[in-house]
Amino acid sequence: MRVDPPRSGSPERPGPARRLEGVLQPVIPVISALVRDTPGCLSLAQGMVSWGPPPGVAALLAAAADAMAGADDAAALNRYGAMAGDPALLEAIRRNLTAPDRPGAPLQLDGATVLVTAGSNMAFNAIAQVITDPGDELILPLPCYFNHAMAVQLAGGVAVPVDAGLIPDPDQLASAITPRTRAIVTVSPNNPSGVVMPRAVLEAINRLCALQGLFHIHDEAYEHFVHGQTPHWSPGSEAGSGEHTISLFSLSKAYGMAGWRLGYAVVPVQLSPGLAQVQDTVLICPPRITQRAAVAALSAGPDWCRPRVARLAALQQQLVAAVARARAGGLPLRLLAEPDGAFYGLLALEPEASQRLSAAGVDGRTLMVRLASGHGVACLSGDAFGLVGHALRLSTGMVDGPTLAVALERLFGGIGALLSEA
Repeated sequence: MRVDPPRSGSPERPGPARRLEGVLQPVIPVISALVRDTPGCLSLAQGMVSWGPPPGVAALLAAAADAMAGADDAAALNRYGAMAGDPALLEAIRRNLTAPDRPGAPLQLDGATVLVTAGSNMAFNAIAQVITDPGDELILPLPCYFNHAMAVQLAGGVAVPVDAGLIPDPDQLASAITPRTRAIVTVSPNNPSGVVMPRAVLEAINRLCALQGLFHIHDEAYEHFVHGQTPHWSPGSEAGSGEHTISLFSLSKAYGMAGWRLGYAVVPVQLSPGLAQVQDTVLICPPRITQRAAVAALSAGPDWCRPRVARLAALQQQLVAAVARARAGGLPLRLLAEPDGAFYGLLALEPEASQRLSAAGVDGRTLMVRLASGHGVACLSGDAFGLVGHALRLSTGMVDGPTLAVALERLFGGIGALLSEA
């Protein structure tokens, strides 16, 4: 076959599609590289817990290794499984979601189905692909989870940030609805603020979505992480919610299985054909050995998670007290909300201090970089969550009390030093 030479000079090297220029850049790889390249840097950045999965998971792995010598079990593990997930795991998920004592209330599965995915991020991405035509809008109350915004953009949609308050005002969300709106997204307990949204607020948003013909996508990755007086509540527990409410769950957090990449979603049945198209294209089926591990983890249940989560409550209070002391000592910062859920705190500089840093050429992302590289403490910049000014998400999930104390001392010292230089 003859290949004609280029008409003039050498051809340009092929590259990525230009549409990716409109997609947010992931912040976790940036901060992870800074931590890796800064010896002794303490990380309050990534949203993980310090514990591993329940003992039954390790026992499962040992049993699976032994069973691999048996032809029947080896064949099952080595071959493709069902697109939506293996029957044993789907049954375990349904049993947990409908348990009378489930945190957040038992889910109503009428009109809904369960889909197992490689983490709840993948579930959100698949849903965005299925419900979004180019130019369609998904409303993301601020602060929003950056991977949600990225998934909407990758699907060709428009992520619409709405500053409706850390506990979002349903009326403000309603005012952002346009003819192109497809869904409203909520996260509770919230990443990055640590706020647990009251039932009345979530009920109002869920009702708004039903009346407007929208999906309500509710991320419950932190369902077990409640430290205050506001209980976790699931919009999917309302009667009749199955046709428009999408609930996302993860084993990464409470069950210490971040690296296993296993999550699941409860989705309206009318989305099933589209989700099957996406799942079959991207994953074919969830990893089968991971699904067995998930069955073992879920069998341990909330009772196994509860004491581990409870230990994080003390760290959250330690964070709140430390910020109060720093503020009383004259450092111009504050927590934007009392973090009564998850394992995050959202720290912000007061407006005058933020303006000083901006005038000195230090934006939010630069603040994050300089704190990590120059002061040995890593946290995530608030601009990754759609916030303006100088805000930082702090995670207490991977540290103990003494380590948190040292990390916060470095953080406050670094902020003070940068303000002195501004």
